[in-house]
Amino acid sequence: MNLPQSIDATVDLLKSTGYVAGRDLATVVFLTLKMGRPLFLEGEAGVGKTEIAKVLATSLGRKLIRLQCYEGLDVNSAVYEWNYAAQMIEIRLAEAAGQVDRDRLSNSVFAERFLIRRPLLQALESEGGQAPVLLIDELDRTDEAFEAFLLEVLSDYQITIPELGVIKAATPPIVIITSNRTREVHDALKRRCLYHWVGYPDAARELAIIKARRPNASDALAKEVVAFVQALRKGDIYKVPGVAETLDWVTALHELDCVSLDPQMVNDTLGVLLKYQDDISRMEGSDAKRILDQVKDDIRHMKQG
Repeated sequence: MNLPQSIDATVDLLKSTGYVAGRDLATVVFLTLKMGRPLFLEGEAGVGKTEIAKVLATSLGRKLIRLQCYEGLDVNSAVYEWNYAAQMIEIRLAEAAGQVDRDRLSNSVFAERFLIRRPLLQALESEGGQAPVLLIDELDRTDEAFEAFLLEVLSDYQITIPELGVIKAATPPIVIITSNRTREVHDALKRRCLYHWVGYPDAARELAIIKARRPNASDALAKEVVAFVQALRKGDIYKVPGVAETLDWVTALHELDCVSLDPQMVNDTLGVLLKYQDDISRMEGSDAKRILDQVKDDIRHMKQG
């Protein structure tokens, strides 16, 4: 599929796979595709950063290559490594055949057929003339040394392998980088990217997201869930729920044949919405009922108005 040619077309492209984006996010995605620059997305967990890469791959018909970052991630896991077992077999076979020319043997064992391609190297290869979508997920979990290595990849879409030389992408991949901001990512990397902070959606957009992703849920239940979650995010809790938790809660309530929230149902399913016991303990009972009563009053007044 061809790239979108306008911001409105980008909104429609994302929406075609169930991603309801604000115009500000659609604008930076459009510019990323148009300019061929990586997109660096920061925001709290569960707000839809990773999902952007997935929907772009699906809607554009591109292969998705995901590099899940973690502490201690190194070049061997992220970029490439040599198939040492196969290289040793090659050496043994050469020795058995009486081939002892070191230079020739060195060139033989460091041929591309012994190269194991990891996500970053895979992302430099196009299939059918179409570059993949590369998702570098939760970059903030890695260290600064790995960030420094990424600079060559993000600047020139190339990787230098000492034994082979420079491998450069014929067609640059679409690169999406996410961070939950557990630490600051270095400015040198950010300067190579377009940037966007993905925040929590307002009530109208969150309702639209539920309708797009959970169409079987009743309108009344969806409105109550959104109003409850929006009020919860303004409260004094350690980890407020993201959009992912909202969708999980709607799904759970639908599976329980719930058509309208009540205090008992909220208390019984708080573990779907909240992930810390202190938050659950704080919300159980009177706090949850107070929020729910306010939610139902607000919805009632809106209907009357």
